[in-house]
Amino acid sequence: MDLDAAHMVAASKVPMLKLGEFELWRISIEQYIQMMDYALWDIVENGNFIPKTQTVNYVETVIPPTTAKEKLQRINEVKARSTLMTGLPNEHRLKFNSFKDAKSLLEAIEKRFGGNDDTKKTQRNLLKQQYEN
Repeated sequence: MDLDAAHMVAASKVPMLKLGEFELWRISIEQYIQMMDYALWDIVENGNFIPKTQTVNYVETVIPPTTAKEKLQRINEVKARSTLMTGLPNEHRLKFNSFKDAKSLLEAIEKRFGGNDDTKKTQRNLLKQQYEN
């Protein structure tokens, strides 16, 4: 197997999120999504488009995309969301399935696995202690 083939095999696997390794996973998933299609990561970070809605008799319904541009935006949104979902461990996928767009999904994953400032400080202190000994 030559070097290019080895890179393609490694690049074709979606990076899996491991507990305690959110920052590394975020970098890996960003690189993976950008490698697939550079515009997809922009969708994950900034969101896609606001779906058109119509209210009839106090019931709000979403109008499906009609133009080619809207359809492409919807396809890219689904690709980005499904790639993020694929990177989650199986036991957590059901918890995050309710998020319908990639931006809110990544924000929820970051809240759940990224930790807050106190946990990050504790992790840094533990790493310092491990490397000092």
